[in-house]
Amino acid sequence: MSDLILIHTRYQFLEQLRVPIALVASAFFPAAAMLAFVVPFTGADPMSATSATAGMMLFGAMSAALIGLSISVAHDREQPWDPYLRTLPAGPLPRFAGRILTTMAGMLLSVVPVLLISAFLTAAAISPLRLALGIGALLVGSVPFMLMGLFIGYAVSPKAAIAVSQVAYFPIAALGGLLVPLEVMPGFVQSLAPFVPSRGAIELMWAAVAGRTPSPVSLAAFAVWIILAAAAATWAYRRDEGRRFS
Repeated sequence: MSDLILIHTRYQFLEQLRVPIALVASAFFPAAAMLAFVVPFTGADPMSATSATAGMMLFGAMSAALIGLSISVAHDREQPWDPYLRTLPAGPLPRFAGRILTTMAGMLLSVVPVLLISAFLTAAAISPLRLALGIGALLVGSVPFMLMGLFIGYAVSPKAAIAVSQVAYFPIAALGGLLVPLEVMPGFVQSLAPFVPSRGAIELMWAAVAGRTPSPVSLAAFAVWIILAAAAATWAYRRDEGRRFS
C-alpha cells in the first residue's frame, strides 16, 4: 500500500508542476500581503512580526488546501483516467493519501516566500525548534481545509469549484483574523471568530511559534470542523461514485 501511495503522490505532484499556476497563486497572495501589511506596520516588532508571519503562512496554506485541492479534484473527475482508477482493486486510499501529501508539499512551497520576506524584511525572531513546531502546526491546521477542498471538488463541476472555493476562502480567512487583527474588527466578527476553523488553526500556530495559550473554544470548534468536513467529503465522494458508476 505504501508503494501505491508514493506512486500516486509522485504522479499528482508532477501533474501539479506541469501546470504550476496554483502553486504560484498560493505563494503570491500571502507574500503580497506580507509586503503590503506586515512589513510596513508590524515588521519592526519581533513578537508582532512573528505572529503575523504565522498568519500569512496559514493564509497561503489555506489557498493550496482549499482552492488548489478542490479545483484539481473537480478537474480530475472530468478526465477519462479518473473512472479507470476507480475500477482498480486498490480502493480510494492511495489516491486520497497521494492528494493530501501532494497538497502538503504545495503548502510547504507556498510559505517559502513568506518566510524569506519575514527573515530579511522584518524583525521576526524564532528558534529552529519553534519553526519546526510551527510547520507541524501548519500541517495540522490545514486538515479541515483539505477536507473542505475534497468536498467541493467532489460535489461540484470544475468551473463551480473555482468560484465556490474562492467565495469560501476569503471570508474564512478574514473571520479568523488572518488578514486584520480581531481587535480592530467589528464586535460581531470578534464573536464569530472562535467558531471558524481558521481561528483554531492560527491559534495552534501561535502556540507553536510564540508559546501563546490557545482558546479552548477555538480548539473545540476546530475539531468539530474536522469532523463535519470529513463527513461532508465522504458524502460527496460516495454521491459522485453513486451517480457515475451505479
